[in-house]
Amino acid sequence: MSRKSTAKPYWEMSTEDLREVTKEFDQEFAADKAKELTPAMKARWERAKAKAGRAENGSDLDTIAVHLEKKLLDQCIALAKKKRISRDALITRGLKALLAAEGEF
Repeated sequence: MSRKSTAKPYWEMSTEDLREVTKEFDQEFAADKAKELTPAMKARWERAKAKAGRAENGSDLDTIAVHLEKKLLDQCIALAKKKRISRDALITRGLKALLAAEGEF
């Protein structure tokens, strides 16, 4: 499903331009136009759903805020991309390795 490409961002449009590009949302029963997912769309949907549960062992996850130097964060992101894993997974691996080295894991 593709959307119309707009010539300029919404925040730069006049009221009339905005009305024109958003008029499809004025209809009450837009869901009536929905159609069955193609096999490619279905595969994409399944991949997106699979990413929701990130815990490897099914344990609970906590969200935290961590302050890092910009250079260190950039290196972390680059290494995660190189290894084709998420930043979360890279940080988890690093913490587990450090804990194991200290005999705590």
